[in-house]
Amino acid sequence: MRITEKEVRYVAGLSNLKLTDAEVVKLQADLDGILEHMDRLNEIDTTGVEPMAQVLFEAEETATLRADLPVPPLGNQAALANAPQPGAGYFKVPRVIER
Repeated sequence: MRITEKEVRYVAGLSNLKLTDAEVVKLQADLDGILEHMDRLNEIDTTGVEPMAQVLFEAEETATLRADLPVPPLGNQAALANAPQPGAGYFKVPRVIER
């Protein structure tokens, strides 16, 4: 599968990224490489291979995840305690997107 320069520029626009022509060419080559690798992976015969949802099922006991236990949530005041500019109960940040 080939990705076109037009598609790279379209996705960059959706991401609000301004790319130079050189960056578009490089990104196009990188994405082509990724998609080519995915195509090769899709060609692998996985007949008879059971689907895996979690790689740790067969792992040693020491490699398992911790128990998922409920804990009290972080309160609004505690979350905003170190915020440089809290405002109206929210994190206040400078505008980064101009449209």
